[in-house]
Amino acid sequence: MTAAGHASGTSAPAPGARPAAVGFIFVTILLDMLSVGMILPILPKLIESFSDNDTAAAAKIYGLFGTAWALMQFVASPVLGALSDRFGRRRVILLSNLGLGLDYILMALAPTLAWLFIGRVISGITSASISTSFAYIADVTPAEKRAAVFGKVGAAFGLGFIFGPAIGGLLGGVDPRLPFWVAAGLSLCNALYGLFVLPESLPPERRSPFRWRAANPIGAVQLLSSNAILAGMAIVAFCAEVAHVALSATFVLYASYRYAWDQTTVGLALAFVGFCTTVVQGFLVGPAVKRLGERRAQVIGYLGGAAGFLIYALAPTGALFWIGIPVMTLWGIAKPATAGVMTRLVAPAQQGQLQGATTSMNSIAALIGPFLFTGIFAYFIEPDAPIWFPGAPFLLAGALLMVSMLLAGISTPPQSKSGAASGA
Repeated sequence: MTAAGHASGTSAPAPGARPAAVGFIFVTILLDMLSVGMILPILPKLIESFSDNDTAAAAKIYGLFGTAWALMQFVASPVLGALSDRFGRRRVILLSNLGLGLDYILMALAPTLAWLFIGRVISGITSASISTSFAYIADVTPAEKRAAVFGKVGAAFGLGFIFGPAIGGLLGGVDPRLPFWVAAGLSLCNALYGLFVLPESLPPERRSPFRWRAANPIGAVQLLSSNAILAGMAIVAFCAEVAHVALSATFVLYASYRYAWDQTTVGLALAFVGFCTTVVQGFLVGPAVKRLGERRAQVIGYLGGAAGFLIYALAPTGALFWIGIPVMTLWGIAKPATAGVMTRLVAPAQQGQLQGATTSMNSIAALIGPFLFTGIFAYFIEPDAPIWFPGAPFLLAGALLMVSMLLAGISTPPQSKSGAASGA
């Protein structure tokens, strides 16, 4: 049966699904992001301590750690997605939470840089279960409500990055390894909690055989080209994901270079980004998609993101840069709407494969984005640059979001404002 034949995706929630289950998925993603956020301000310093306090050498090693983590996400996400399609979501999610908790213990005890690197590689594998979490939501949520639920769950990302770095900084001031122990405790408690409250969302009759062709990254991404509409939406999502890398790759460099912001100001700005993102995804996505429909929600969201990046690129002062933050975070309306459309274009038994393919695609963006945006930033601030323009990376990111906006307007299947698909 073709993906188009399952476009409606209106499978009923799995027997036994209850609000506590979706709440568990929210908590799972929140704790994953909280753990990542806690480690962000600590890991570079820990690497530096293993490198004889050589900051330049530590920076190169830290970049290698980030590339390895993204590469593991690329490889592991489709495997975990295919395993969840075969054996169910519950086992994959709980085992991943358990593995992540044990991995943080390994990193807390790491006696050498090599052991710390191994821990980071394992972290990339176990964190890839986020794609399975989104497949779980697709299983238990009617198609017309998925965008709103994806938005609420997406708010967990914002919350994690609001509180994670602050908590990690405080704990790291006591002991640089303490954030790893706390992250381990949170992940293990979440696995234990899920053992009692998380029902299986994919009954045996809706499961599909495990195939390596679908589980390898290239084969998984091929699912995204199974029909023209899904391929168009995949390009929409990919362009947006590459644009998103501009923030993590150049934000700190840009703010320090152009506005002379110190670490405190940068941290406050990132917290404000997280706050605005949480508000948009937690409270605006559902009403926006219901009132506007998925197509117009995407167009408005990507247009808002592009406008925010334009403000970032051109703002002559730090005060004007702050104005761009709430504008840019309107982008948060678009991503859940895009994800909701894509889940309607594949069969229920392919939701895990879809989320794995999407995460692998995001990992490709995470691999190429840093080199692209930092290279552009460096080029336009060099003395011999044709024009001094440190905001060039943000201008490129805004252009990519404009591409996403245009393709979303063309590719999104018709849908009523209430969310019922009129056809795919």
